Amino acid sequence: MSSRAVRYASVDALRGLTVAAMLLVNDPGDWGHVYWPLEHSSWHGCTPTDLIFPLFLFIVGVSITLAIVPKMEAGAPAAPVQRAALWRAVRIVALGFLLNLLAWLVVPDAHLRLPGVLQRIGLCFAAAALLAIHAPPRMQWTLMAVLLVGYALLLQAGGSLEPWTNIASRFDSAVLGSFVYALDPATGRGHDPEGLLSTLPSLATTILGMRAGDWLRRGNLRALLAAAVVSGVAGALLSLWQPLNKNLWTPSYVLWTAGWAMLALATAHYLIDRRGWPALGRAFGVNAIAAYAGSGLMVYLLIGLGVAGPLYQHGFAGWMTPLFGPYVPSLAYGLVFVLVWWLVVKRMDARRIYLKV
Repeated sequence: MSSRAVRYASVDALRGLTVAAMLLVNDPGDWGHVYWPLEHSSWHGCTPTDLIFPLFLFIVGVSITLAIVPKMEAGAPAAPVQRAALWRAVRIVALGFLLNLLAWLVVPDAHLRLPGVLQRIGLCFAAAALLAIHAPPRMQWTLMAVLLVGYALLLQAGGSLEPWTNIASRFDSAVLGSFVYALDPATGRGHDPEGLLSTLPSLATTILGMRAGDWLRRGNLRALLAAAVVSGVAGALLSLWQPLNKNLWTPSYVLWTAGWAMLALATAHYLIDRRGWPALGRAFGVNAIAAYAGSGLMVYLLIGLGVAGPLYQHGFAGWMTPLFGPYVPSLAYGLVFVLVWWLVVKRMDARRIYLKV
């Protein structure tokens, strides 16, 4: 195994396809008419959409192993590597805050939210980078197990896994007050799917990605496939005790989604890196954060300027709904949105413009 960092086209492609999927599920034309695979579970359960965010965090872990571990093996001093990683994490979190602030300022009836997708990515990136620099593999496995077992016991001790009353929601309400994703008008309690307490098991997802990245570096496809089966089965069995739940990021959800993520990584690696298939999604993958943040900025501006509604009505729903019903134009809008951003990142890639947050 070489101590030189290697860029895997499969990882870029898988990251890019994940970002494209994020844009698709986040931007339907009509939230009241979305096909069920493109919706999150209302609470317990796991739809295809619920696989997307953990897959991205998993790839964050893979990328950290591919980028940082070779530097440490080559004898690079830890301080500058750590400083660069933590500074990047700060920028990602700050970008998430800025997007939330913009949404609050321009979207009608929006309230200010502190957590978010980018904030969770930044926190997990920081913690995982520190582990890659300072913690050997055995310590990483141990921490992952402690996070999952400890969080499972904490959820159980909280007395409820139901909305608003679970311990993760209660903790976020106590710490963040009203600056969360949703508020229960009856009780004043809040909930955030990217809240503080549930970021702990999401770090376990990222650590699993780090370990999968090590198998990828070693070319150990058999270990990656075996781990995918073990993780998925373990998640399914654990869900009999604590259900799959993205909002709470339950340990069963961590293992179940990691199983699918490992299978996706193994498949992409075999087809793209070994068999030479085209790296579909690569353009999104090499400008992932820029595409996600830029698309969010575009959505908020369209809504704030009053353009989003008329654009959907006249460009899609007005003529499609009588022909195909209300679900088709809603999906078509999302697909066109992804296509627009694919053209943007494709052009950026062609001109070698890579915006690193």
